[in-house]
Amino acid sequence: MMRGTGKADVFVMLAHPVGHAKSPGVFNEIFEQKGLDSLMVPLTCRPEDFDIFWAGLTAAENVRGVIVSVPYKQAVFGKCANGHDRATRVRSANSVRRNPDGTWYADNFDGVGFIEGLKAGGHRIAGRRVLQVGAGGAGASLAYCLAEEGAAEIRLFDVDESRAAALAAMVAAKFPDCSIATGPADPTGMDMAVNATPMGLKPSDPLPMDVAKLTPEMTVVDIIMEPAETPLLAEARRIGCTIQPGRPMMDFQVEAMAGFFDIDRKDRGNG
Repeated sequence: MMRGTGKADVFVMLAHPVGHAKSPGVFNEIFEQKGLDSLMVPLTCRPEDFDIFWAGLTAAENVRGVIVSVPYKQAVFGKCANGHDRATRVRSANSVRRNPDGTWYADNFDGVGFIEGLKAGGHRIAGRRVLQVGAGGAGASLAYCLAEEGAAEIRLFDVDESRAAALAAMVAAKFPDCSIATGPADPTGMDMAVNATPMGLKPSDPLPMDVAKLTPEMTVVDIIMEPAETPLLAEARRIGCTIQPGRPMMDFQVEAMAGFFDIDRKDRGNG
């Protein structure tokens, strides 16, 4: 089948910058394999142009869905008419699709992909103590989902202390059984340490946590996909920790997003 004809479903991957985004390649390969006349295109805009950009995207009637990355997850959520609880509780969207009336519906698969990836890797969450570094768009989803999965304790660190404190308070209100509080990026006493920041994308980035405090019985998780073994994971492996890279999180998100976007056109009642 020839892809990208005038009848194509068009999907967008939005980030700034967008050069590191994997979703367009992954989804276009899926469309190819399924023989679908669909396209996902990477688009970017300067933050000061976001409102104009989004108005144009909304006006483009054949754009069915958008995958949203840094720094636009909160901004896009603000443009949605409604959404799944996963998105509304963190006020952050990483995927949006058209409602039948042309408005947008928000969802967030960061936490879903993260948890499913951990489970597939054989990592237990219930009853564990977790250091999480990063309380931004992805980090907010992860904290809620870790608490939802029964983590006993979450120590939350973010360079923006007020952001970490606000997230801790919201998660605690929703999941009172989980002991969540802000603290240093120090894994002492934890079973699992998670990097939910972009630290590690660039070779010059500092390490996101105090690796000197890691011990071999800890599990270290990084949500960054490239490099596959980030400096944090390389250091954790050297110490003898169990490590979990970012790719499984992406793979499980892709599966969930494909259903969300109804790429097979099974149910066109959703827009």
